Amino acid sequence: MAIVDSSLKNRTAWRLGYLVAALGIYLMDQASKAWAVRRLRFADRTIIRGFLDLVYAENRGIAFGQLQEGGAFGRWFFVVLAAAAAIAVLFYLFRTPRNDDRLLGSCALLLAGILGNLTDRVRLGFVIDFIMLHAGQYHWPTFNVADASISIGALLLAYDLIFAGGKQETTDHRQLTTDN
Repeated sequence: MAIVDSSLKNRTAWRLGYLVAALGIYLMDQASKAWAVRRLRFADRTIIRGFLDLVYAENRGIAFGQLQEGGAFGRWFFVVLAAAAAIAVLFYLFRTPRNDDRLLGSCALLLAGILGNLTDRVRLGFVIDFIMLHAGQYHWPTFNVADASISIGALLLAYDLIFAGGKQETTDHRQLTTDN
C-alpha cells in the first residue's frame, strides 16, 4: 500500500507543474480581457498596420462566433459543455504517463483556455475577444489568449495522437501505478 501511496503522490506532484502553467495562462487570459474591457471597449488600436489590431468584441457563440443565436439556453449549454470538457481534460491529465511532456503540455493549454472562456461565459454571459489578425481583405476571426491556448493545445494533442501516439510503447498497468 505504501508503494501505491508514494506513487500517487509522485504522479500528482509531477503534474502540479502543468497545473501551475495552466493557472498562469488562465490568469494572463483574464488579465488581458480585463485590460481589453478598460482600454478597447470604445477605441480600437492598430498595433501593426494591415496585420494586427486590438478590437473589443463580445462573443456569445462558440469558436469564430458561430452559434450566437442560442440566447440563455445557448449560454448555459456552452457552460455545461465547457465544464465537461475541463473535467475530461483534467482526467486525461492525471491519466497520462508523466514522461509524456507534449501530451501533458497540451492538456495544460487546453485546460487554461477552456477555463478562461468558461469564466467569461459564467460571469458575463459572453466571451471577450480582442485580438484581430488580418492580411489585406482576409481577416481571421477575433480571438483571445484562451482561444490561442486552446488552439495550440489542440494542435499539440492532434500531433501527439496522429504522429507520436502510434510510436509509443504500450506500458504495463503495474508499471504505471508504481512509476508515475
